[in-house]
Amino acid sequence: DVQLQASGGGLVQPGGSLRLSCQASGFTFSSSHMTWVRQRPGKDREAVSSISDASDAWYYADSAKGRFTISRDNDKSTLYLQMNDLRPEDTAVYYCSIGWRTENTRGQGTQVTVSS
Repeated sequence: DVQLQASGGGLVQPGGSLRLSCQASGFTFSSSHMTWVRQRPGKDREAVSSISDASDAWYYADSAKGRFTISRDNDKSTLYLQMNDLRPEDTAVYYCSIGWRTENTRGQGTQVTVSS
């Protein structure tokens, strides 16, 4: 079975940082493009960032450019999202998903709350 388990969320003050992780299993992670998707309260799901299977192509939503960095470790089947300069509007449940710029959510998300 495909399993995607995101972690690393929490409560952080505006301007703070968090590093999200997503442990993947049940599929060939190293051959899969991956995406971080978020669901903000009352908003549609948004593909925040994607990374190619070989880490040679990246996508960032305008809201993430310059603040978020996506990376992966294929040996560990783990996807990461480094989030800096967090803003209240980044408050959301963050999921990892298989594919490029996909807005599907699957598995366990992690709650990020940005508040003073």
